[in-house]
Amino acid sequence: QVQLVESGGGLVQAGGSLRLSCAASGNIFRNNVMAWYRQAPGNQREFVAFINSDYSTNYANSVKGRFTISRDNAKNTVYLQMNSLKPEDTAVYICNARGTMGYWGKGTLVTVSS
Repeated sequence: QVQLVESGGGLVQAGGSLRLSCAASGNIFRNNVMAWYRQAPGNQREFVAFINSDYSTNYANSVKGRFTISRDNAKNTVYLQMNSLKPEDTAVYICNARGTMGYWGKGTLVTVSS
């Protein structure tokens, strides 16, 4: 019943922008924290950002000031606006609900070229 489906990934040059979307089905959004993680090949999964049900947010230092997480509860969707992209941002971006022991999407690939 619970699914998270990411979209919006692609190839972009350094300095460019992308907006990722995570569409949720099932009973996910109610009182749930939503988050974005990322993972590059051979690397550990890395926290990117989260947004609480009260819309408070937190960001990894590596993306602070460049990325913005938001949510639209009416659409059951969480977004990640990524600006000033760098090659080191290249990764599979994964949507998460209810923390690391919660629910995970399959991810969407973001490739930033120099």
